[in-house]
Amino acid sequence: MNSVDDLLRLLEQLNDIGSSLSRERDTTRLLERVLVAAKTITRADGGTLYRMSPDGRSLCFEILRTDSLNLAMGGTSGAPISFPDLPLRDDSGAPNDSLVAAYAAIHVQTVNIADAYAEPDFDFSGTRVFDQRSGYRSKSMLAVPMKNQLGEVIGVLQLINALDEQTGAVVSFSPADQSLAESLASQAAIALSNRLLMTQLEELFGSFVGLINLAIDDKSPHTGGHCQRVPALTMMLADAVAQTREGPLASFVMSDSDRYELHIAGLLHDCGKITTPVHVVDKATKLQTLFDRIHLIDTRFEVLKRDLELHAMRRRLALRPCVDAKAEAAITRSTKAALADLDADREFLRAANTGGETMAEEAMQRVRRIGSSRTWRDVNGVQTEFLTANEVENLCIRSGTLTRLERDTINHHIVATIKMLEQLPWPRHLRNVPEYAGGHHERMDGRGYPRGLTREQMSVQARMMGIADIFEALTACDRPYKPGMKLSQALATMKKFRDNGHIDPDLFEVFMNQGVYKRYAEQFLDPWQVDEVVP
Repeated sequence: MNSVDDLLRLLEQLNDIGSSLSRERDTTRLLERVLVAAKTITRADGGTLYRMSPDGRSLCFEILRTDSLNLAMGGTSGAPISFPDLPLRDDSGAPNDSLVAAYAAIHVQTVNIADAYAEPDFDFSGTRVFDQRSGYRSKSMLAVPMKNQLGEVIGVLQLINALDEQTGAVVSFSPADQSLAESLASQAAIALSNRLLMTQLEELFGSFVGLINLAIDDKSPHTGGHCQRVPALTMMLADAVAQTREGPLASFVMSDSDRYELHIAGLLHDCGKITTPVHVVDKATKLQTLFDRIHLIDTRFEVLKRDLELHAMRRRLALRPCVDAKAEAAITRSTKAALADLDADREFLRAANTGGETMAEEAMQRVRRIGSSRTWRDVNGVQTEFLTANEVENLCIRSGTLTRLERDTINHHIVATIKMLEQLPWPRHLRNVPEYAGGHHERMDGRGYPRGLTREQMSVQARMMGIADIFEALTACDRPYKPGMKLSQALATMKKFRDNGHIDPDLFEVFMNQGVYKRYAEQFLDPWQVDEVVP
């Protein structure tokens, strides 16, 4: 092979290495690729890659490879490196120039040694001990500092024993080898710095997402758990769908980047709730605002009861000094009956205040009758209707504890979520977050909100999140307005949602057949909720 062919092959190698380094997202694999590439282009038998410690005081062993000894430590090998870190300064603070890798890092200078045993300026006692134990002979060495874009040393690439391409004998690292290693170390340092920067930005972004959920959690403990459980269940379902090999979802696949995007969407799916008033989110009873107004009604009942008793006492006193036992008995009976009616109405209103799945029309008529037929004298002495119009409206809520206006307020959180997320400059790998997060209240039949999308207009991921959101809400035990459902009851409700066009039937089939609900129940449901499920 002539020199032109050699050069072309080398250029092709370097191009492949550069491309590989730019694509690699995992820091450990990135460092391993750097070391392997450096060994390959310089024909080195062994090599070590050091990382600068966070405090900048030492070099830490990251990856170690020696082909002839079949030695692989650190990196993806799974074998830990037991060697101690290399300090850059001694106890007095003087530079630790006796170690080759430390010298290269301290002085930002490549060190090229032909024979370690013949080198008087460095301490190779540790190398000799290693050689004695392993039967190895460390000879030529090349230590190259890895500098980032700011010129800061972030590590050292050290290569050992360059091998002659023809004979396999150990030779010195040539100037060309040194130049190639320095070029590769520079590329690698930049790639590593970029990767670390990306990791830091992702961690920072993740912390901001956590901060938003923490704010929601602090605002209402009844939604904080929801913000954590929905993404967990969404990812369980996504993984199950990705493993499906038959049916309409067999072609669905997810990369690590896709999974990260969906997870972020899950964490942010209710971020708009930060705009929802707490008294609406936490409305446990129909009359609750900042407090439960049923206690005001209780007070009114007590006032009416005292008025009745006082009126009866006056009537009995009016019979004095004459004694009319029959008349007094009649007064006592009528008063007792009236008090019983008051107690019955009070217990009825207390029961109505708790909410439920449905409220009968007869019950709503009774609320209205109590509100208009009874009167009481308020603190100003004014005779007024027993229940205000707002109290009647709330007590007549047909299902749940929210009025139509309050339900619209709750539903607005998804509009706020979409607006908030669509204003962010999402990078390409997260550009679908607003769509995924903003679609979890849509229905397959187009009757959901806020956009009335149909199944065909939604991504699979958004449909997954819809199932997760509903199932979590049905089984959650931390809601102030209802107890959590048992597993069988929640799944029966989900089947109705499937049949009436609310949730995706194909995804729900995976949810059932792959046992996603079981895994979720094991992790998040109370033991009493996990009962037998009929397929």
